[in-house]
Amino acid sequence: MRRIAGSVTLLAVAVVLVTLLTGASGGGPDPYDVRAIFDNASFVALGEDVRIAGAPVGTVVGLGVTATKRAAVTLQITNSAFTPFHADATCAIRIQSLIGEKYVECAPGSSSQPRLVRMRTGVGTGDFLLPVSRTTSPVDFDIVQDIYREPVREQFALILNELGTGLAARGSDLNAVIRRANPALGYTDQVLKILAAQNRQLAQLATDSRTVLTPLVAVRRRMADFVLQANRTATASATRARDLARSFQLLPRFLRELRPLMTDLGSLADQATPAFSALSEAAPAINRQYQELAPFAGRARTALIDLGSAAMQQQPALLATIPLAQRLKRLGSATAPTAVSLAKLLTSLQQTGGIQQLMGLLFHGTSATNGFDAEGHYVRTDVLVGGCTAYAKVPVPGCSADFTRAKAAADAGNPFAGNHRARDSRLAAPPWPSAASPALLPLLHYLIGNGR
Repeated sequence: MRRIAGSVTLLAVAVVLVTLLTGASGGGPDPYDVRAIFDNASFVALGEDVRIAGAPVGTVVGLGVTATKRAAVTLQITNSAFTPFHADATCAIRIQSLIGEKYVECAPGSSSQPRLVRMRTGVGTGDFLLPVSRTTSPVDFDIVQDIYREPVREQFALILNELGTGLAARGSDLNAVIRRANPALGYTDQVLKILAAQNRQLAQLATDSRTVLTPLVAVRRRMADFVLQANRTATASATRARDLARSFQLLPRFLRELRPLMTDLGSLADQATPAFSALSEAAPAINRQYQELAPFAGRARTALIDLGSAAMQQQPALLATIPLAQRLKRLGSATAPTAVSLAKLLTSLQQTGGIQQLMGLLFHGTSATNGFDAEGHYVRTDVLVGGCTAYAKVPVPGCSADFTRAKAAADAGNPFAGNHRARDSRLAAPPWPSAASPALLPLLHYLIGNGR
């Protein structure tokens, strides 16, 4: 501990030496001297601190008395960051410790105001003048306490009684001194002036407050309960103070991670705008659909109730079909192999074109048994049995299917041709008028099969 104390002492001495050497070197900027006028210097001594916002920025380098019997205190501001002083600057003498030391607390003012004026003549020529209207000298505590003790109390009463006549003629000056002695009085006066200028607004505020508070009176029990519940909520929140603090600690990280998601949501919103626009246009139709859904649901309910009643009535009949369904199941199981074979057969016929070929055989076989006369093709209803019905690879005389005059003699040798001889003899004459155009005769012969 002694080593630590010695180290701290040496460090402090080094800092003081550096400060003194720096101040003696004269390398810094010129000090800024302010001559502040006070009603009472209140035992301020040379070398006391000058502070701004609690930070030392200079010292008291001069004390004097003006021609009007006021105290003139020269303040040397060594920190250029707090210079220059402006016209709205203020200085006040404050108590530094219980042993009676004082210091001067100042405010340099706002940059929007003009700077302090430099003195040209008299004592302190070259200093910047801060008038008495911008300074305050508070009354010491010991003086205030001594008023209640003798003989100060009698002396103070004597001053008030004997000097009252002299002070009566200077009431405004006394009032100004009292206000400067305690800035709160001056600020209170300013507040009262502002309130007096706004008396109408305050009256209106009172009226409006009555209008607002009257309904609250009717629910004052609820308001009281709200306060109680808020107290319970605050108490419960206080028990989770660590968790809440942890939540606030994690909030920046959460916001950083949330930023990409919000960017994606913004892109999604931009892309979904056309869809929502189309949905907005379709909204009336959807609205009508939902409005009509209620009547539909009512009618559907009636239909479902009737369907349930019908199902209850059909239940015995459906139960009676269970034995038939079981028999059909056994039949299906028994015919499963046959169905598989039939499926293979039908698949083969479909893939090879067997069904088409069978239909072609029936069609061409039926057409082959047809006949032809002067009026056109006809279907024979009698079965033809003879020498012309057998399969032959070469033409058989008298079995030609071309019923023309050239084949009429060949049909004479056919024993079965007598049944149709009278009908076929009509083919000797053409079935079209003799006045037909010679250009159409070959086409007509081709179409009815009577070629020449």
